[in-house]
Amino acid sequence: MHISQEQQAEIIQAIKEAELGTSGEIRVHIESHCEGHPIERSKVLFFQLGMNQTDLQNGVLVYLAIKDRKYAIIGDKGIDARVDPEFWETIRDEMRPYLAKNEIGAGLAWGVRRIGEVLNRYFPYQKDDINELTDELSFGA
Repeated sequence: MHISQEQQAEIIQAIKEAELGTSGEIRVHIESHCEGHPIERSKVLFFQLGMNQTDLQNGVLVYLAIKDRKYAIIGDKGIDARVDPEFWETIRDEMRPYLAKNEIGAGLAWGVRRIGEVLNRYFPYQKDDINELTDELSFGA
């Protein structure tokens, strides 16, 4: 699996910027292979990464299996109760042209920024907001 330091920095910067406008929490997890469906894998990772423990149930996971070219976006209950069901698919589809050209950093950063825009509408930044989850990327095998 290869994602450059520059690509990682681009994604992390997008997370930090997106979270400036929302109390929502965004994480990105990258691994080489995905056994089965990426949504099901994302659900497992969501709990493994402790994303289900935010106060407002407003965590979002962006998942990418690089070698298998599979990816998914899932949100916690608090978000899913407020956004249109097609929300995640729309952003996923917007990321596709970047990922198809192997522009991983740009594609994931685009998705993160779009997620931040929508989270801002439903979960605006609170002056006493704390960053409940790390902005760092997580990696699997």
